[in-house]
Amino acid sequence: MESNSRTWWIYALLSAVFAALTTIFAKIGVENVNSNLATAIRTVVILVVAWGIVFFEGSVVNILAIPSKTMIFLLLSGVSTGLSWIFYFQALQAAKASLVAPIDKSSLVLVLLFSVIFLGED
Repeated sequence: MESNSRTWWIYALLSAVFAALTTIFAKIGVENVNSNLATAIRTVVILVVAWGIVFFEGSVVNILAIPSKTMIFLLLSGVSTGLSWIFYFQALQAAKASLVAPIDKSSLVLVLLFSVIFLGED
């Protein structure tokens, strides 16, 4: 469901701001801990926040109405996110944030390419 309003732009900008802060906080956070443990801690926080929002909104009742195709792709997205975070934290532990972040953000080029190939966007 896409919106014709401009609120998507605000959400996208906020996403970018928080993604940048994530890099800074993560770099500091992985200094003295195993990167996989750091990823696990981060994941627990996200789970609590996300499920808290779902319960607060009352959206949890809709979970059984999710079509199986949609659920499969949400699960695949979750696996991709998890792997991205694991490799991202390992890279941050091994190198400077200023080196890791631009390579990580090269995903933008891949999104543009994949959206044309798989979603038929132009």
